[in-house]
Amino acid sequence: MIELKNNPAGNFFLLAGPCVIEGEEMAMRIAERVVTITDKLQIPYVFKGSYRKANRSRLDSFMGIGDEKALKILKKVHDTFGVPTVTDIHAAEEATMAAQYVDILQIPAFLCRQTDLLVAAAKTGKIINIKKGQFLSPLAMRFAADKVVEAGNKNVMITERGTTFGYQDLVVDYRGIPEMQTFGFPVILDVTHSLQQPNQTSGVTGGMPQLIETVAKAGIAVGADGLFIETHENPAVAKSDGANMLKLDLLENLLTKLVRIREAIK
Repeated sequence: MIELKNNPAGNFFLLAGPCVIEGEEMAMRIAERVVTITDKLQIPYVFKGSYRKANRSRLDSFMGIGDEKALKILKKVHDTFGVPTVTDIHAAEEATMAAQYVDILQIPAFLCRQTDLLVAAAKTGKIINIKKGQFLSPLAMRFAADKVVEAGNKNVMITERGTTFGYQDLVVDYRGIPEMQTFGFPVILDVTHSLQQPNQTSGVTGGMPQLIETVAKAGIAVGADGLFIETHENPAVAKSDGANMLKLDLLENLLTKLVRIREAIK
């Protein structure tokens, strides 16, 4: 699994990149910047980018630049920088297509109970990252992971991304990280999505990016195997999830602090 590769420092691993692939140049710039930072800090890195955003609040929300075009960009990131890539899939028929281009298939939180999607993803043989539903207890995620394993694929990761707290907020129960680690799979904390404020009356999801450092520090302190952080050069103009993304210029300082915490608890 990812955390065991190229990781002499024993660090957490990082899934990071833009929410959605907006174009080749921006994806390559972000990837190059994060690769430079993570190489310096000896953090195993996976480039993240959705080739299409299916779960949007409004019909006029940006969904992508075209599936094949975006997937080819993800493949170019992999080939250029030698890092694994991860993207979401939303339906069973997408699994085989996306698996031709990326190393990890991610199951969105709202779809984590969809048996046909989990089985189709499993049958590709790729690593499957299952995001915990905002409506599920941590221990209930065992059944989602079991579906992938029983379909013949033991390469599973689980991502905590907050639990619905009222109509327009999420909260992270950090007890869930060690609870899900008892399943025997790496557990990731999705820092930025945990700070979303969904279901706003404007139809645009809000967020609390000022708390990214707080949530990330807590995740490393309780022993998360990896972190998931969406980052953009200018979140204010990002086409998706800009309200809760980390500005790219802030990433190195944050990761430096997190590495120190990891060292302190080892």
